[in-house]
Amino acid sequence: MSGFISPPPATRRPRRLFRRELWERITTGLIFAGLFMLMQPFSLTLFSYSFTVILAGMEAPPNYGRDYIVSFHKIYPALAAKYRVALVPFLLQGAHQIVLPHFDVPAILDVLRHHQRVSLFAAPTMLTRLAHAPEVAGADLADLKTIYYGGGPMYVADLEKALGLFGPRLYQLFGQGESPMTITGLNQRLHADSAHPRWRERLGSCGVARSGVLARVVDEDDREVPPGEVGEIVTKSDCVMEGYWENPAANAETLRGGWLHTRDLGSMDEDGFLTLRDRSKDMIISGGSNIYPREIEEVLLRHPAVAECSVVGRPHPEWGEEVVAFIVSAAHVSPEDLDLLCRENIARFKRPREYRFVDSLPKNHYGKVLKTELRAQLAYGLQQSPRR
Repeated sequence: MSGFISPPPATRRPRRLFRRELWERITTGLIFAGLFMLMQPFSLTLFSYSFTVILAGMEAPPNYGRDYIVSFHKIYPALAAKYRVALVPFLLQGAHQIVLPHFDVPAILDVLRHHQRVSLFAAPTMLTRLAHAPEVAGADLADLKTIYYGGGPMYVADLEKALGLFGPRLYQLFGQGESPMTITGLNQRLHADSAHPRWRERLGSCGVARSGVLARVVDEDDREVPPGEVGEIVTKSDCVMEGYWENPAANAETLRGGWLHTRDLGSMDEDGFLTLRDRSKDMIISGGSNIYPREIEEVLLRHPAVAECSVVGRPHPEWGEEVVAFIVSAAHVSPEDLDLLCRENIARFKRPREYRFVDSLPKNHYGKVLKTELRAQLAYGLQQSPRR
């Protein structure tokens, strides 16, 4: 089924709001303004009217002019389009922006000590680090208003810990450069609605379609799949890019049928809550069955000795691929312990065939795990020996 729509998206875009075409290469880290954004590996086009619609979907309450917004310089090259768009509602009302050189827990706490009404934009790994930092547990969080997070998977076990510490201050945003942070959202009320019988299931979702946005899940032939079934997430709204700059082949593939094809795999329930399963490139196919790494990672993170984990596929001569889990442990845990946990919670064919214990997971500047490096380590035998 389609996501919630309120109000319906405009049917036409006024294209003469600005005559001059302004653009920016996002990797420079400068603030963008206007009509064009250039991204790697493609360049994409967003019309100024798109930003009006994006702002309408931000659900920004009044009186942001007295707020302080914290962001981090070092994540801008990777998350430029998303976070800059999200900052606009604050800046238009005169809010103060505090740009820290990089993510640093003591620096964030120092901001809270000196300023009121502080909101924060963070990647999920940053939120997890905040929730697990010992100094945060005893800190005065009275002036923390909202933590907006997105840009990667947020596991339910980590989210529950964050909610226990920060309370109803969390807001998840889901989107991509082609539709910046505007596809779905899980607001503070939905985060805090623990009385709902499906509350934990909803925490594992990325919320419902934003105002003026259509979202649905389709199969390989672009037919909408029944609720609960996995398919590709597609979206349509005036927030979606006009197209990739001078790349008609990519436009025809990505925007076919008038819908933005995200290449993200997910499912939608009867109430319109969208749950991300994985990027299509990360899905594991073993013995003809689709295995979604995030499902396994959610289970492994339930073990108190597992600090971080990442699941990838490894080529197998008979099954095509087999499941391998990389584990960063906070205390001693054996492969047998983790195997028992998986057998109790997921189908046997999905459980990892090997657990590799490592000191850390490879990540990019804003904390997203680089699964391509993990797969390369498996292929070339560069990772330290697994614990058996």
